[in-house]
Amino acid sequence: MTTATGTYAPKPGAAPLPRMIAAQAALETKMLLRNGEQLLLTVVIPTLLLALFSSVDIVDTGKGKAVDFLAPGILALAVMSTAFTGQAIATGFERRYGVLKRLASSPLPRWGLMTAKTASVLVTEVLQVILLTVIAFALGWSPHGNPLAVLLLLILGTAAFSGLGLLMAGTLKAEATLAAANLVFLLLLVGGGVIVPLDKFGSAGQHILGLLPISALSDGLRDVLQHGAGMPWGDLGILAVWAVVGLAAAGRFFRWE
Repeated sequence: MTTATGTYAPKPGAAPLPRMIAAQAALETKMLLRNGEQLLLTVVIPTLLLALFSSVDIVDTGKGKAVDFLAPGILALAVMSTAFTGQAIATGFERRYGVLKRLASSPLPRWGLMTAKTASVLVTEVLQVILLTVIAFALGWSPHGNPLAVLLLLILGTAAFSGLGLLMAGTLKAEATLAAANLVFLLLLVGGGVIVPLDKFGSAGQHILGLLPISALSDGLRDVLQHGAGMPWGDLGILAVWAVVGLAAAGRFFRWE
């Protein structure tokens, strides 16, 4: 008696790692874009702030058009809202409801999950930057400077805020993360040089606030896009330090349960 060995498709087993990461990143992006609260935070609020403060003379932004000062700061705010606030809140509640614990037991490694989350953040930021840039141009924005410097600032800013967001989500309870992330967002919106120039806070306050990641990102983007400066090494250095410290701390203290 003979037996024949059949060939079955699909072949059982885990998919290739790049495909798993891409699929998880696509899922994370869809979930983010379908979340009304996150869309309010990441898209609607920056857009309204840019349109309002560019059209109404509320804050003294110095010489030149208000939109030339505001657009770089709003781009920095968009990065913070997605990479820090939105990611911290979403990841915190995923941790609370056991989603991260279940994903951690899947064939996708933990670092692969974090890579997928980062990719989702980057996709969302690209959409934000495109939307805000179109609106800023419609309001009369005239950017200058080196696109490479802008790209480096956005990448390091994303890394810095992602590390801090994951650190918060992985160490605090979900409700505490929700409150703390929104509070930090509001405080940095006011005191991070996004809308109000840092020189309005006095000499001492300006130096202290200038060390914050949102200040370094907004000032660096403003130096390049508004003033046509070269590579803003000082601001890049501040962001790099925050990125290294934040990501290292998140990797060390992040709790999956």
